[in-house]
Amino acid sequence: MQWERGSLTEAAEQRLHTSQPSLSRQIRDLEDQVGASLFVRTARGVELTAAGKAFIEHARIALNQVDAAVEAARRAAQPAKQRFALGFLTGQEMNWLPDAMHVLRDELLNVDVTVSSDYSTELAEGVARGRLDVAFMRAEPDYDLAYDIVDKEPLVVLMPNDHALAACDKVLVQDLVGEPFIAMAGKARVLRTVIDQYLERSGVQLVPAQTVDNPAMVMSLVASTRGVVIIPSYVENLMPWSVTSRPLAGDTPTIDLAVGYRPKNKSSTLHLFLSRLDELVSHHAARLPH
Repeated sequence: MQWERGSLTEAAEQRLHTSQPSLSRQIRDLEDQVGASLFVRTARGVELTAAGKAFIEHARIALNQVDAAVEAARRAAQPAKQRFALGFLTGQEMNWLPDAMHVLRDELLNVDVTVSSDYSTELAEGVARGRLDVAFMRAEPDYDLAYDIVDKEPLVVLMPNDHALAACDKVLVQDLVGEPFIAMAGKARVLRTVIDQYLERSGVQLVPAQTVDNPAMVMSLVASTRGVVIIPSYVENLMPWSVTSRPLAGDTPTIDLAVGYRPKNKSSTLHLFLSRLDELVSHHAARLPH
């Protein structure tokens, strides 16, 4: 507030860009309108009267409300940015987010992109309910979604880094018999089905010592129980120093990574994203170490 400068001449000329007589006249008009003296001249300059102090507190609030109203009007005058919500199977964002942002590069100034990670079933629920536009996930069967496969991920074996099988370049699935086996379950049902089918084709029966659906818990159980687990290779990104991985020997099983979306979603950004899936896959492949 300009009265705090103490000098009407200084406030008029330097801050309000008017003359001191003009400012004095405006103050008198304001005092006439209020019906009380707001300022008093003293040896130290101009000070507020008791009425002026009461007035100024309300004036500050009013000015703040005016500023807020101006900002709200400016925001309302600008078209709202479209939101585009991306979901990732936990851990996959490290692999695929750069590629997703690459294919959205032309839209980033006009779209607010949000990113989240979760279980595949939770992602499917989010896409089905419209909370997510697209998700990198498993092709969950119980949802009215469309899926485009973007990758076939090899399954690997995780084990403690000092496990006897860590000395092998590749692990025969038969060598897992008798080891404490950690099975996928719960929300990882698509993965569990793929692993069970692989074990059946291999003629191997592994009795689970533990069941889990969370990659972080997988790591904890491998390290603490000295167990082994068959899991998609992307989880290697989450391994602590105490856990290592080895590929499976023979006909390596894979699991599909899909982009899931709701066919009735009319988002123009989603349409652009889906039209560039081939580019997304190519960009991802080019970033992989050779």
